Amino acid sequence: MPTSRAGRTGRTPATRGETFAVVDPATGEAFAEAPAQQPDELDAVVGRAHEAWLSWRSDPLVRSKSLLAAAGAVEAAGADLAPLLTREQGKPLAESYAEVARTAARLRWFAEAAPEPQKITDGRPVRSEVRWRPLGPVAAIVPWNFPLQLASAKFAPALAAGNTVVLKPSPYTPLATRLLGSVLSTALPEGVLTVVTGHEPLGARLASHPGIRHVTFTGSIPTGRAVARGAAASLARVTLELGGNDAAILLDDVDVERITERLFWAAFRNCGQVCMAVKRVYAPDRLCSQVVEALAERARAVVVGAGLDPGSQLGPVNNASQLARVESRTAQALAGGARAAAGGHRLDRPGYFFAPTVLADVPPSAAVVTEEQFGPVLPVLPYRSLDQAVEAANDTGFGLGGSVWGTDLDRAEAVAGRLECGTAWINHHAELSLAQPFAGIKESGVGVAGGPWGLYGNLRPFVVHRPEEA
Repeated sequence: MPTSRAGRTGRTPATRGETFAVVDPATGEAFAEAPAQQPDELDAVVGRAHEAWLSWRSDPLVRSKSLLAAAGAVEAAGADLAPLLTREQGKPLAESYAEVARTAARLRWFAEAAPEPQKITDGRPVRSEVRWRPLGPVAAIVPWNFPLQLASAKFAPALAAGNTVVLKPSPYTPLATRLLGSVLSTALPEGVLTVVTGHEPLGARLASHPGIRHVTFTGSIPTGRAVARGAAASLARVTLELGGNDAAILLDDVDVERITERLFWAAFRNCGQVCMAVKRVYAPDRLCSQVVEALAERARAVVVGAGLDPGSQLGPVNNASQLARVESRTAQALAGGARAAAGGHRLDRPGYFFAPTVLADVPPSAAVVTEEQFGPVLPVLPYRSLDQAVEAANDTGFGLGGSVWGTDLDRAEAVAGRLECGTAWINHHAELSLAQPFAGIKESGVGVAGGPWGLYGNLRPFVVHRPEEA
């Protein structure tokens, strides 16, 4: 594992020698450096992506074979990728291995995906066929919570569709993505996938570059709006996944003991740093104290530590600014009358560790309820009527996901149908198949990722008309 420099860099552009520090969130100390590409270097990068696109777009069979080879290369490199991912992101090592596996699986899934021509019959003596063409170079801008998995969610469909990709990871987690670029370079032609790393305004310049034809971004709402404004300058297509404030509604017939483990991890996996994690729980009045205590007991028992420690179940928050946000939201809630049934404080140790926190008696207007806290904090709120619970769940500018938990599955499904979000789960949460669409409504995003929808989002229709033969 690299200790001072970024190590293997893969197919990334040459830089002028500038670097930036990468911090291990388990210690709060820098452990490596990554190249700091400058915005004016992107002209050459995008130019090479365009040149590579001219040949990459032409042969679907070559693309399929290359993506299958890429999937195998990622799997073979898991022992290098996973520890490096844990070192810079903080998650337990087992979760990093799962992320690597998911990255390979997505490449393999899209290697087998291909757009289908569609014949149109409208009664005229004309034979019309809709075919599909790639867009050109794609900019993929990825956050720090799932650097590899979210990168592959962007570049796998884009590459399968015949586009090339310029990939920019978060400056908090550049190293594993650079190593992934190196691994993929053994299977992909030159210029098809390029990784660039650095601080802003690198991402803003990439999103607004006139040679980019599609910008796909995951991150905050304010940054997503800025990305959309930048892409509008060249009328590039945008796909934006901008986070969520997912609610879980527990029905009055729920078996609290039976669901506690699943509900806890739906909220706290990856230290709560999951866009579609459960971030609010609504429980019936008569069950609320039982739900709070069950979740708090689980929170008190979980092992928090460095991701590379074999016994760790939860790692640190990824970075200092996010830890400060979690601390602030929690402190505000406690000052406003909330009670910490578990946690509620930063842990007294090096690194960015925050105790897994379950909050009761939380004012509904508290920021920890109305905003996306993106950390190991879960407010539990009581409700008197089911209509009140549904209204509260929907009373947000977000619309990514939601879930309903109960014994009567038909009733739970009926309630789930009332949620204003892109995906609703019953008795589980935040589980996605590679074959299904993933999209939010309201301020949670624009466009669709996942499955064939993700593939077609990287294509444009091309219609051919010809007269019927006499």
